[in-house]
Amino acid sequence: MTYHSGSRAVQDRVGVRDLADHVGQAIGQGIRPVAAAFLELQPMLIVGGADPGGVGAPGGGAVWASLLTGAPGFVRATGPRQISVTRGLPPADPLAPALSVPGTPVGTLALDPRTRRRMRLNGRVRPTPRGFAVEADQVFANCPKYLQKRESYETVVERVPDTPRRGTELSPSQREFIETADTFFLATVHAHGADASHRGGNPGFVHVASPYELRWRDYPGNSMFLTLGNLAADPRAGLLFLDWRTGTTLQLTGEARTEYAPDGERTVRFTLTEVIESPTASPLRWSAPEYSPANP
Repeated sequence: MTYHSGSRAVQDRVGVRDLADHVGQAIGQGIRPVAAAFLELQPMLIVGGADPGGVGAPGGGAVWASLLTGAPGFVRATGPRQISVTRGLPPADPLAPALSVPGTPVGTLALDPRTRRRMRLNGRVRPTPRGFAVEADQVFANCPKYLQKRESYETVVERVPDTPRRGTELSPSQREFIETADTFFLATVHAHGADASHRGGNPGFVHVASPYELRWRDYPGNSMFLTLGNLAADPRAGLLFLDWRTGTTLQLTGEARTEYAPDGERTVRFTLTEVIESPTASPLRWSAPEYSPANP
């Protein structure tokens, strides 16, 4: 199944169903050699999904986006439809329990700021002794739109991540963190799966309307509307902001809904339920960005 009813509803509303059918032909289940080679070079992987311990909506509770890092090769293709990751999330990460439950839907995103390349693989988890594997349902690449280029990274080996700080509203420093960000990652779910995607723009493209609400303009993309389609079917969402200089992460969970203006512009409004700030969570330190020429 390439598209579910949520994506179809958005495609029809925007008038791009035929284009989406054409673009959707690039979505497959197999991992091509060029994709396998790309994966083995990456030092980080974004994982998105729902906490299976929650109650209420189908598929579990809160939706989160989380960051995994490791030496290149820690994530690799180990079959025509499978990737294996040789480490798990920290026990304190809210998505960690999901990776220990066989069959849990997850979305993964491998992104290389050095080349502005990215690859998405959505599937189901199988725990392994060293980490976890994902059996693919969807595999596809994205164009480099709105992806900021960062030339290099270094790994800080001797670091002690600080204790995560949890809250139910954004502090002033967290609001500043978000409003100066040029990138975030977005996890969404639907009845049969999960997805992790990328959003980028010039600093300020995400507006903090209050300690409980964010909004951002939905820029034109590939017309598949996988993310907005998921939100149309299930508003739960998880956001991940990364400080590329210090390794601090900011994870938000809540609900997101899309507003459509008469002129065709789309705005996504996100209402916060919980926020987790994890200082020095990532050992990677990246250079300053070269902003995408596609940024409005």
